[in-house]
Amino acid sequence: MADRVHPRDSPPLSAESQSASPQDSSVVPQALRPPPSEKPVPSPGTYVIKIPKDQVYRVPPAENARRYDQYTHRKHRRSRCCSCCCWLIGILSILIVLLGIAAGIFYLVFRPKAPKYTIEDIAIRGINVTSPSSDVAISPEFNVTVKADNPNDKIGIYYLKDSSAEVFYNDARLCNGALPAFHQPSNNVTVFGMVLKGNGIELRSEDRKSLVESQTKRKVPLTVRIRAPVKIKVGSVKTWKITVKLDCDVTVNDLTAQAKIVSKRCDYEVDLW
Repeated sequence: MADRVHPRDSPPLSAESQSASPQDSSVVPQALRPPPSEKPVPSPGTYVIKIPKDQVYRVPPAENARRYDQYTHRKHRRSRCCSCCCWLIGILSILIVLLGIAAGIFYLVFRPKAPKYTIEDIAIRGINVTSPSSDVAISPEFNVTVKADNPNDKIGIYYLKDSSAEVFYNDARLCNGALPAFHQPSNNVTVFGMVLKGNGIELRSEDRKSLVESQTKRKVPLTVRIRAPVKIKVGSVKTWKITVKLDCDVTVNDLTAQAKIVSKRCDYEVDLW
């Protein structure tokens, strides 16, 4: 015979559970309810401030409005300055590229070559350093002949006024003058002369002594300095005024009209502005 299983005795119901209908599902046993959430307890020495919701602002209050405006304006100015700098850098970059392209085209079309300058002859008068009196002033006169060679095919050179030419011995200037103004066409060699004069030049005793010794050795070193403003003509277009600076070291065997050039070397540079 099969054994029978008898149900366990149910615990007695409370008065509330007895009064509630078995179909009321809103009544949940106390044991099945979740425990209430506990509020965080602030640590000792701290406090909590509660701000009403109607006092939370999305815009700054009146006392902070000026600071807010200053900050926003400063930010806008910074952004405008950055954009202006970017535009300026871009424009400069484009100009540099265009200038490079123009320079390349100019070189390919005209093939510019540097002109050449040399001192061809020097005749000297008015220098007598053998005088017994060392205090006698001298009035030298130099006739200097210069050769200018323009090897370019399509470029001419205009030599303008306001040029200068000087002759030095060491640091003492002996005479000065100017170049003639003329036009030198392309593929041309021009030889021109300059008359340079000095009046009442007083040499220092050491310069006079050194000059006498150099003349005795028949090797007198002189320096010729020329500064000439020119304009370059390319086709039918003339450039702005450019300054040619020519420095020539010339050694002569005598300080007379029959002086001969023993050695010479010329260096020049161009000042574009």
